[in-house]
Amino acid sequence: MPLNPRLTDWRARTVWLLGASSGIGRALAHVLHEAGAHVIVSARNTASLQAFVQAHPGSVALPLDVTDPQALQRAAAAAQAAAPDGRVHLTVYCAAHYHPMRATQFDLDDALRHQRVNVEGALRWLDVVLPMLTQQGQGHLSLIASVAGYRGLPRSLAYGPTKAALINLAEALYLDLAPLGLGVSVINPGFVKTALTAGNEFDMPALLSPEQAARAIVKGWAQGRFEIHFPRRFTWWMKMLRLLPYRAYFPLVQRVTGG
Repeated sequence: MPLNPRLTDWRARTVWLLGASSGIGRALAHVLHEAGAHVIVSARNTASLQAFVQAHPGSVALPLDVTDPQALQRAAAAAQAAAPDGRVHLTVYCAAHYHPMRATQFDLDDALRHQRVNVEGALRWLDVVLPMLTQQGQGHLSLIASVAGYRGLPRSLAYGPTKAALINLAEALYLDLAPLGLGVSVINPGFVKTALTAGNEFDMPALLSPEQAARAIVKGWAQGRFEIHFPRRFTWWMKMLRLLPYRAYFPLVQRVTGG
């Protein structure tokens, strides 16, 4: 039984994606536009957004910084105004900051930037979209988290906790919003080849392209899933690790990752 209303026919649906200038967000915007959705893209990189709009007739660019509450308020109003029926049917928080970090090279400024973009930005997004969706009485919101949020991992001191927060946040949102008829989903990708992961100096098993990730997400929405995780040949192993007691988990992860 699906946990969310199935999203299958994208025609006449308006989708607002935040963090859509590159990576998964941009690939997702492309796939949804091809499926017939009215796509609205937001990010800081205005030039990239304009290039997307030029290549995808009918789409709309609303540049913004997710850490700017006034910019988010203006963009939310503009998104509703740009929607053919005045409603945003799906909004996706794709914005993210990622940089590998260990405790032995702790960088407070960068750790706080992870929090501002990945968590605080998501909360500011909710501040503008929750009133919109509840007033509409329909719609779906989706957060892109990561399997890095399942458990603590090496080099993920700053990034992992923010993604764990988004997973927990999505679960709480679902409990509150599903009874109102609103959809909530959390997306937990494995490794995806993007500008964020380009700096990784370790092997990334089951690496996917952003386009493959986007199609997996759209498939998950069509199935009405709450958690959309992929590629499953990798993510199921990550899920199994969550069941291990610490005495087994810590040495196994250190041995597999090289510590």
